[in-house]
Amino acid sequence: MRKAVCCLLVMLFVCALLPMRPLAADAPYRIAVSDACTPQERYAAETLQRYLYRITGTQPLLTDDASDADFAVGTAWFDRDDLSDLPNGGYRIVKKGGTVGICGGGMRGTLNGVYAFLRDHCGCRWYSAEVTVIPTARTLTLPETIDKTYTPYFEYTETDWPDAFDTEYALANALSGGYGKSMTTEQGGNVQYVYGFCHTLSTLFCARDTYFDAHPEYFALHDGKRSPNQLCLTNPDTLRIVIGEALDVLQSRHDPDADIQILSVTQDDNSDYCECAACKTLDDANGSHAGTMVTFANAVADAVKAAGYDNVLIDTFAYQYTRKAPTQVVPRDNVVIRLCSIECCFCHMLDDDGCRENRAFMQDLRDWHAICDRIYIWDYTTNYWETVCIYPDFGVLQRNVQIFYENNVRGLFEEGNASSAIHAEFGELRCYLLARLMQDPYLDYDAEMRGFLAAYYGAAAEPIYGFLTRTMEKAGASRIDHLGTFPDSTKTLTRFTAKDVRDCDAFWHQAEENTAGTAYYERVERAHLSWRFWKCENYRSEFSPLRHLLFARWQAKETLYNDMVRLGIRKINDTRRLRELTQCRALILLRPAGKWCALYEGKFWDAITPAVEWIYRFFAQTKL
Repeated sequence: MRKAVCCLLVMLFVCALLPMRPLAADAPYRIAVSDACTPQERYAAETLQRYLYRITGTQPLLTDDASDADFAVGTAWFDRDDLSDLPNGGYRIVKKGGTVGICGGGMRGTLNGVYAFLRDHCGCRWYSAEVTVIPTARTLTLPETIDKTYTPYFEYTETDWPDAFDTEYALANALSGGYGKSMTTEQGGNVQYVYGFCHTLSTLFCARDTYFDAHPEYFALHDGKRSPNQLCLTNPDTLRIVIGEALDVLQSRHDPDADIQILSVTQDDNSDYCECAACKTLDDANGSHAGTMVTFANAVADAVKAAGYDNVLIDTFAYQYTRKAPTQVVPRDNVVIRLCSIECCFCHMLDDDGCRENRAFMQDLRDWHAICDRIYIWDYTTNYWETVCIYPDFGVLQRNVQIFYENNVRGLFEEGNASSAIHAEFGELRCYLLARLMQDPYLDYDAEMRGFLAAYYGAAAEPIYGFLTRTMEKAGASRIDHLGTFPDSTKTLTRFTAKDVRDCDAFWHQAEENTAGTAYYERVERAHLSWRFWKCENYRSEFSPLRHLLFARWQAKETLYNDMVRLGIRKINDTRRLRELTQCRALILLRPAGKWCALYEGKFWDAITPAVEWIYRFFAQTKL
């Protein structure tokens, strides 16, 4: 009897400490959502209901009565003081008594708040489209008080790493852009580019296929002849056509309820800028080809605003030849300047004053900020030249996003590798880290990385973390070595010593050994391809002519090639023409991995393949 009484007292004491009542089958959590709520608030409440069911195993009830609710979703349950200055996408989470209230600004704010609650207080994580962590517990244990107000760091956040195309992943990680996906109205929509994401001038607007033959004067005069690749931006007929086509697009695609819609008025991806007398005069006066570009974008923006499209922004590039800010013309308030970092170095942080490439970019960023209140950044987080290879930029990602925020950037597009044909390296990790950094540039980066690695790679997490740490330590070790967006593999990890290579080999050996026979193994194997590719390109380890006989090196190459094909790798990169992997045996055995693709010289390699195969068989027998 005495023991039973003690147990009862202990149970009562524990229950008294719990800030929320235990959840039992006859007492499910209650989520209050007003009958007069918006469709977005109802969707947010249903999302909370869906995940609480997965966590607790009991279906919560939706009710319009907040008097005895555990959760209250939407603005109806908040005082006006609690909602003052809550921006689009921002949210408030407040626990008063036994009720957690969640509301947000704009169309996505309340849903963002729900996912933030699930992440911060329930331990949920959306690491990739296929890997989520949803802890289970019969009862939630929450702090006595919660009072959090979140203001987004950026109004536009997007990446094209493939996981971001998954709707649930994008919603859970608060990606607000609409690249490659479209959220429903109930889900809060997203910031849409309504007619082309980029490179629209001469392709979509005043298209070369429509106008060039009859009116070459609409197009750029470059090197003394008309080029169909860019427009003449001072020709009044060119401007008239683009404005007319832009208004036609908006007439059919404009959404008056959207917080923001963007129309891209951007140069094509080449340097055939116009050098006619009028364009040259305007550009010379501004010290930049952005003189004509911004003047043209301003005129389109004025016409769009005059037509009553108050929530539409006109987006134009500060890219390559237009990257330098103009000195005379100022962007209109409804013009977005999308500044591109393609010339930058990504093994040094952007504010590393010792890096010449980044120093020039930072000056351009400051100059644009002096004249423009709406700067977006098109940033680069992949190797376009040899995308399969390890791209050691993980050490700069956080600081670079912080730099953008600290310089009043309002939108971020983090370009990656969107192609499923090159699904190797660490795209899933990079996508997740970038998504989280765009929500909070000052988060615990190391903890987020470790959390991802544990969930995605299982028992291989620690050795893979060791490998990534080594690449971060050595990527920016040299003041004369830089990491651009088009490096071949010999230009990455240039400071790696023989010991570094041995250590990294050991990391990967341990990673594969730890996960052999488990569901994690293929992910480890796929990520390992990026390191093996680097070694093949750099003649290191098993590919070294100093350490291995010819047969062993050829065998290592063939094994790497076969593993790439087996794991679905069809390309080395997604930028060069005719770069599909080939089965040409001579090409595979004689050339480094970066050349394992269909080249114009294919007939030569096909011709010598029989002889190479004979030599390979001979070496296999003699083990030379």
